[in-house]
Order: sequence, then C-alpha cells, then structure tokens
Amino acid sequence: MGFMEKLRAELVDIIEWVDDDRHTLVWRFPRYHNQIKNGARLIVRPGQVAVFVHQGRIADVFQQGLHRLETKNLPGLSTLAGWRHGFDSPFKAECYFVRTTQVPDLKWGTPNPVLMRDADFGPIRVRAFGTYTLRALDARALMEQLVGTDGSFETDEISELMRSVIHQSFAEMIASCEIPVLDLARSYGQLSETLRTAVARRATEDYGLDIPNLYIVNVSMPAEVEKALDSHTSMNVIGDMARYQAYQIGASIPIAAQNPAGGLAGAGVGLGMGMAVAGQMGGATATSASAPPPLPQWHYAEQGRAMGPFVQAQLTEAVVAGRLRPDSLVWTSGMTGWLPASQVPQLASLFGAMPPPVPVA
Repeated sequence: MGFMEKLRAELVDIIEWVDDDRHTLVWRFPRYHNQIKNGARLIVRPGQVAVFVHQGRIADVFQQGLHRLETKNLPGLSTLAGWRHGFDSPFKAECYFVRTTQVPDLKWGTPNPVLMRDADFGPIRVRAFGTYTLRALDARALMEQLVGTDGSFETDEISELMRSVIHQSFAEMIASCEIPVLDLARSYGQLSETLRTAVARRATEDYGLDIPNLYIVNVSMPAEVEKALDSHTSMNVIGDMARYQAYQIGASIPIAAQNPAGGLAGAGVGLGMGMAVAGQMGGATATSASAPPPLPQWHYAEQGRAMGPFVQAQLTEAVVAGRLRPDSLVWTSGMTGWLPASQVPQLASLFGAMPPPVPVA
C-alpha cells in the first residue's frame, strides 16, 4: 500500500450510528484523531438527528436521510472554519447523533410525602409513583444545556433531575386540585395529563426535552391512616356488633366442650358461654349489648374559622402536621365554650409533657 492509499484509509468517509441501546440520548461519533473526508457520506436514520460541532460551537444540524458532506451542505461549519471558496481537503469536526424517538419505561416517585388538605381527613400526607417517557425535542438546546462534551449521554444522567421536576410539579398540582383523597384513584387519568403538561413545559423550555407520556400509577396515604381506614371498613362490613359477638360466642361453645381439660372446668366454660349467649339473645341485656357510642366530634379554630368535625385520630394527624398546637382553641359537644387544646383533658396527651415557664432572673 502506497502513502496516498494509506492516507486515504485514515480518513473517515462514512459517518453513521447503529443504535442498539434504547437509553442513550446522545452519542459522539468516534474519529480517533481521523479527519473527515471531503464528500463523505452521513447517514442519519429514522429517529435521529446529527449535530456537527466545530471548536466548541454548534455548526450544522442534519435531519433524517443520506447526506454528502460538502461546503454547500455545511454552511455553519464553512462560516466557522473560514472557507470562502469551498474546500477540497479533509476537515476536522465532531459529529454527535441525538435520539429523537421516545425512551420508555422511566420511573418516578416522590422521595418525601406531600402534604395536602383533605375535606374528610384534614391535613394528610400522600406519596405517589409512576412512569414516564422522554425524548429529545431540540437537539441544540439539549447539547448546550446538558450534554456539553460528553461522548455518550444516557438517560440515567438526567433521571434524578427529571424526578425532581416531577416531584415539584406533583406537589403544586395535588395542593390545588381539591379532589378528596378517597376519590384520587378515579382521577388518575386527568391528574396524569395535568402533571405531564406541567413537566413537559419546564423540560422543553430549560433542556430541549419533551415528555410524551406520564402516568400516575398510585397515590398512597401513610400506613397508619390506611390501617385506620381498613378498620373502619371492617366495622361497616360486620354491621350489628351485638349479633356478631353472639355468633362468635356460639361458634366457640363446641370448641370449649372439646377442651382436653374436660370435667368441671370445661362444663363451667360451656355454662358461662351459654349464659352469655342467653343474655345476649334475650331482652334483659339488650341495652348492654348495643353498639358502642359514637366517637366525640371535635372542632378547632384556624385563622378565625371553625375546622371540623374531626375524630381524635384526625386531631393527632393535625398535631403532627403542626396545624393543631397546645394554644389552639377546640370545642366538642358538652363543652360550654372554646378552650385551648392543652387545657382539655381528653386532648392534653396529644402534646406530650410541656415544660414549665422559664423563670425570670
């Protein structure tokens, strides 16, 4: 091989990106100090754009198709390089390929609970998670704002940034949507589109990215609140507590009769249970077997307005959220007037031990 043939072999004459990684957004064509041959072919496949960078400045952007690299096809590079009458020799430039198809199956979630005001439960903390898709919309903005000189830019490099944007937008949306927390599940479609629009606007303006799809998979409440809801649902399913207790006692009599202890102990247990059943089923103890009285309903004052009614478990949530303080005025049926919460015996335990006033020197 002669010198000229060897020189021509060192020159790049086909520039292309055959992508098999669905999570790469930007990829730089490796030249390994080679120069690009005048008249070289650039192949931009569907779902790609090619960006030429010369001495740190974006020169030209090529869309899908087969391109022959000449002065007339590289107006930006020709201007930056100072070619006034075209060029016949090889040239140096960096070529970046930018993916424009969607990157699917990206995850998002709220790292911390989001506080919202609910009509049924008052202040409550919720978490959410879901999925979204991402694609490059403006190759120039993406290169200038995020990629820089990175030879391979992956979605992992901006996943934390996007999760922060989604979390902030979700907090703003959930605080203003005024949808009861028990009705959020049937509004996932509407909320998902509202959240996608807000996130896509910020991603496009700041980074040249688009969010074609975003889905809310679940919005959950704290474990203790969900447990209380499950208990309330179970009580509703049981219905008449007296009849349920009588059924349990009746079902346990055969088990007690088969007790290995036998004798008088088993007979006594069986007799006691039988009397309990008789008392429950008869009219003599109907009043004592009635359902428990309803829980007290509390109100507390906030900014001159009466909030509530709430049960005591909901007041505990308000104390944790900082909305109910020891000096907050409260009232329930049977009280002659409003009193500070710390002076009501039923609520004083919510605030723990309070230190005495600091003595004045």
